[in-house]
Amino acid sequence: MTARAQNNLVPFVLGFGTLIAAVLLFEVLIRVGVINRFIVPMPSQIAGAFHRVITEEDIPHRFLVTAREALWATLLLAVFGIGIGVLLYRVKLLREATETWVAAFASAPTVLMYPLFLVIFGRSEKTIIMMGFVAGLPAVILKTIEGLAGTRAVLVNVGRSFKLSEVQLFWKIYFPAAMPTIFVGMRLGMIFALINIVGVEFLINFGGLGQLINDLAERYDLPGTYAAICFVILVSVIFFFLTDRLEQWLRPAD
Repeated sequence: MTARAQNNLVPFVLGFGTLIAAVLLFEVLIRVGVINRFIVPMPSQIAGAFHRVITEEDIPHRFLVTAREALWATLLLAVFGIGIGVLLYRVKLLREATETWVAAFASAPTVLMYPLFLVIFGRSEKTIIMMGFVAGLPAVILKTIEGLAGTRAVLVNVGRSFKLSEVQLFWKIYFPAAMPTIFVGMRLGMIFALINIVGVEFLINFGGLGQLINDLAERYDLPGTYAAICFVILVSVIFFFLTDRLEQWLRPAD
């Protein structure tokens, strides 16, 4: 085994081992009564509920509904979030006038605006997608501005020495230099979007994993509820994996 493989394997084993140890610790604490089993189910009960939730609650369809909504919200974030970030970076007056408001909006509890979105888009997937999009938008805008503003002056000067046009400077200098920070913003935006998507599904009891969590919680099916939450985490992991692959594809030199 090469040194590089060992360096990659050790953190993975340590992280996975820590997770297993934490699960076992919770199992023991619940069995001995330190944690109330009527509030937090045992991990073994949650594991046993997966098959029931998958076969009886139509989990594949609900999983795909939430994943589809998260995908649409992500695409909107990529198009409008990065686009607005580029616009604010290029127009200094506009950036100075709005950047503080965008930063303030990032901390706003936008999920509470769902009644307004219900009036505009109705009780449909559009409302859920737009709520996710709005929640993730500030993070993408701010990190795009930060990435473009952090481009090293020497790179820009090299581009200008080759008489690149402004469009060429953007695609060959600014955008590649800002890409790591932009992807950080996309990941943050996806986190906020997914949280709000599942939250709104839960609140309006409409489709997806959020509605399933609501249904199971109202039935006091705690193992099933936590199993459904694990599927939400799985959606997040899949989207993180896809963005990581996309970033590596756009930056093959790394």
